[in-house]
Amino acid sequence: MKVKEIVSFLSSVAPLSLQEGYDNAGLIVGDMNDEVSGILICLDSVESVIDEAIEKKCNMVIAHHPIVFQGLKSFNGKNYVERVIMKAIRNNISVYAAHTNLDNVFMNGVNAKIAEKLNLVNTRILAPKKGLLRKLYVFVPSKDVNMVCQALFDAGAGNIGNYSECSFLVNGKGSFKANEGAKPVIGEVGVRHYEEEEKIEVIFEKHKQNKIVNALMKAHPYEEVAYGIIDLENKFDMVVSGIVGDLKNPEDAITFLNRVKRQMKTECIRYTAFGKKKIKRVAVCGGAGSFLLNNAISANADIFITADYKYHQFFDAENRIIIADIGHYESEQYTIELFYELLTQKFCNFAIYCTEINTNPINYL
Repeated sequence: MKVKEIVSFLSSVAPLSLQEGYDNAGLIVGDMNDEVSGILICLDSVESVIDEAIEKKCNMVIAHHPIVFQGLKSFNGKNYVERVIMKAIRNNISVYAAHTNLDNVFMNGVNAKIAEKLNLVNTRILAPKKGLLRKLYVFVPSKDVNMVCQALFDAGAGNIGNYSECSFLVNGKGSFKANEGAKPVIGEVGVRHYEEEEKIEVIFEKHKQNKIVNALMKAHPYEEVAYGIIDLENKFDMVVSGIVGDLKNPEDAITFLNRVKRQMKTECIRYTAFGKKKIKRVAVCGGAGSFLLNNAISANADIFITADYKYHQFFDAENRIIIADIGHYESEQYTIELFYELLTQKFCNFAIYCTEINTNPINYL
């Protein structure tokens, strides 16, 4: 099994195009053609984790947080980032990260794992993403419509929510004149030709564009294919910021917070006043989620569980919701379990380990 096969699978679960602009997800160190002998999964690929990978004879580390966020101008070992990169290269260890792209996935994502741990039901998207969908239109001879549509569907076009193979067809008549040097499938060189055609329109996720266009070119009968691609502002309900769900039975606020503390294995929860005495609806966002507070309130959530809240931001609750900051590491720790489940279900011909090292840089007294 090669690195590129692992990367391809993880990219299918959490496409790199879904990461935020500041992020650096993907293969950070390594050769795509290297053979994988073992994988170590972690939250942070710090030095001690690279040492653990060496000890366990793993030549690939998969992390949630990228070890490199910004460009490195030198490799002198003057900080932990440079030392990690240097040690990984010296020991032929590939390092891959799936960060905000994994945060933004609804199914099999970071927030879905938190919701699972808290036993939430009726889970749905807290804030759908925009600008991730495109529409392709193409003109096809009427007799070839089914063939071209099938090629587009097979490549991943035409999926809308729980529906697949969605398209819109319009009948019309196209014209063209083949010039010298052309090899027309129909018509004659130098003569204007009219052909009964249909316009096919399909929606697709923008990260699938190359695959879909390649499939179109292979399936379309014309020498020159007339097509166009349009950016859409539609919300994409499978790419999310945060999740909201319900408890099967309402719980007292303090009872629920104590359960969150146990389940999320946190030493400390910072929370606002109990404006809501009973908890029924819960909004969650792994990592820094303060930007989703208004979405949580609009969703009628009783509590918003996230991390990295600043002092003055807690005032924004205004007794409309309980803000509960459980810590950054604590909110994302089950990402390791998520990676493990995904990888072991897909691959079984090499060892896959979860790190035994707690990489949380914060201690509590």
